[in-house]
Amino acid sequence: MSLIIILIVAAILSLIFHIIGVYIDAKKTIWAMLVFVWAIAIGTAMNEIKPSGYKSIEKMKGQFADTDKLIEESMPEISLYEMLSIRKSYLANKPKE
Repeated sequence: MSLIIILIVAAILSLIFHIIGVYIDAKKTIWAMLVFVWAIAIGTAMNEIKPSGYKSIEKMKGQFADTDKLIEESMPEISLYEMLSIRKSYLANKPKE
């Protein structure tokens, strides 16, 4: 799941909760739910990647200098957001076949 998808889902849920809160006049409860939804979205983005992600990073290591720099800055625990930026850097440098 990419960071964009996580943020889009959080924004849609925020909008839905806001509309429901205005309709039933429970604004304080809905604001608490919005904080909860965004905390989950940000927490998900900052979670450490799975072990298979580290295997992918090992394959990317040593091929491009800027990707290696991102990998070194992210170590020892790499978050989902950092993994996405490493992968984006790798794909930007990789020649298209």
